[in-house]
Amino acid sequence: MNKERIDQYFDDPAVRARLISAVSRLVAVKSVKGPAEPGAPFGPGPKAALEEGLKLASELGFSCENYHDHVGLVDLNDSPTQLHILAHLDVVGEGSGWDTDPYTCVEKDGMLYGRGVSDDKGPLCAALMAMAAVRDLGGVARNVKLIMGTDEESGSEDIAYYYAHEAFAPYSFTPDADFPVIHIEKGHYHPDFGAAWAEETATPRVTSLTGGFRHNVVPPEAKCVIRGLSAEQVTTACDQITNATKAVLTARNVKGGVSIHCAGKNAHAASPDDGVNAIQALLAALSLLPLADCSSTRYLRSLHDLFPFGDNRGKALGIAQEDTESGELTLNLALITMTDTRFKAKFDVRFPLCANQFNCKGACEQAFQRHGISILGDPDMTSVHCVSADSPLVKTLLRCYSMYTGVQDPKPIAIGGGTYVHDIPGGVAFGCDFPGFDPKMHAANEQASVDNLLLSAKIFTQAIFELCGE
Repeated sequence: MNKERIDQYFDDPAVRARLISAVSRLVAVKSVKGPAEPGAPFGPGPKAALEEGLKLASELGFSCENYHDHVGLVDLNDSPTQLHILAHLDVVGEGSGWDTDPYTCVEKDGMLYGRGVSDDKGPLCAALMAMAAVRDLGGVARNVKLIMGTDEESGSEDIAYYYAHEAFAPYSFTPDADFPVIHIEKGHYHPDFGAAWAEETATPRVTSLTGGFRHNVVPPEAKCVIRGLSAEQVTTACDQITNATKAVLTARNVKGGVSIHCAGKNAHAASPDDGVNAIQALLAALSLLPLADCSSTRYLRSLHDLFPFGDNRGKALGIAQEDTESGELTLNLALITMTDTRFKAKFDVRFPLCANQFNCKGACEQAFQRHGISILGDPDMTSVHCVSADSPLVKTLLRCYSMYTGVQDPKPIAIGGGTYVHDIPGGVAFGCDFPGFDPKMHAANEQASVDNLLLSAKIFTQAIFELCGE
């Protein structure tokens, strides 16, 4: 297809307005996973977003199907399917710190703000607009099926369900990550771990501690209650950690002791350096306090030793490693709940090709054993997803990216995030975030550039013509 015709199509102000309207409609649906209900396996929010997504596609004239309330299917034509495009309608929770209503899409100076504008409702709309452009500009011989998922953020049971019943396509990509092309997705290891002890009476001691809300998000908040200390007695430690970490720790007196609240900064677990881990900052503050020598205190000290603030590579845990092709291992201490007699926590590791059962899972278990901490259950390490840089799909997508960006000889990249194609043979992630742009994914004030979404749609259109034409 002629590039000028595709440029002209998407440079039409009416197409720009249509894209913004579509994104706005989807963002308005709070599609965070909730308790399963009849006809809504991932809760009412994702179900409502699925219905709205199918309505959007139907209004554009496409044949649509609600596939058992798990995913929505949108077909370009009725020919044999050559390409699956996988995007998702569910989102992570809004968290705190927004300057606008997270479920109202706000446009300002060419930017869209709202939960899902980048992850992944905006890219989904860009793919849908690309399919409309292909149809309007003459069509292709093979079908493209847009698969609109509803559980990507919480385990991807939707896509697993779909592919348990349906065949893979010859080509697959998901617009849920970065350009130019992601051909390696690191493996995941995120075990629960913990310990228990007898009831204690010693003071001062921590009687409760909680932090985090999802394993794939850097925890933005953590709090604890300490019996036997006052706010005045913990202020120096809180100020010291606030100055050292940029987390904000505040203390207030409560009956019998003090409550400490830690405000950090959330970020995607695959990029922990972009956040401020509130759990680790709070543990650092507790390590400075004169707590009683009892089991709860000893476990808190152990957690601080194993997960010191700023150690996002697992050095203290003994699992830090990297390789040239897929990069460094990253770690996010994501969740913790502590009571008078036990604690349970969870971390999220994204590991490179060089990691294995011995130097990652085994090393972690050994480190925990030295501190009397147990892994709960028998969590697996998921495999690294790797597609050859010389595959026809990767080479085609890189060529399309270069055509519309002017970037010469772009190279495929590796990421720590896991996408819908992690378990799809030959599948890759393709857009919609361009190098240098921060979408604030999983954080407050998530943003997307309208121009970038339109440019993505142009690239997707070209790719469809090349992959699905005669």
